[in-house]
Amino acid sequence: MIDAISSELVRGAGETIQATSKTAVQAFLPTAAGASVGFDSVFNQVVIDAVSNLKAGEAASINGIRGKASAQQVVEAVMSAEQTLQMAIAVRDKVVAAYQEVSRMAI
Repeated sequence: MIDAISSELVRGAGETIQATSKTAVQAFLPTAAGASVGFDSVFNQVVIDAVSNLKAGEAASINGIRGKASAQQVVEAVMSAEQTLQMAIAVRDKVVAAYQEVSRMAI
């Protein structure tokens, strides 16, 4: 299920996203040349972080079923994954609404 969600997010972003070792904080920092990082790289990093958070929630659930994780760890991971999924859905809804607004504009 998580792989289907991640494929959907990547397809929605319009390009293939590969995992990097950057953190979200580093994505917002200026580059060495003094130019700011582009929106696409920040968005890509946010998507990567969201997918990894969802996968961590799923892994914690599986570990909880196997008895390798406590109930508290499972609940925390699943709640974090749920919050990430709700954020992704809210962003998607805003993008769709913005597209619809632009498509209604007179040329």
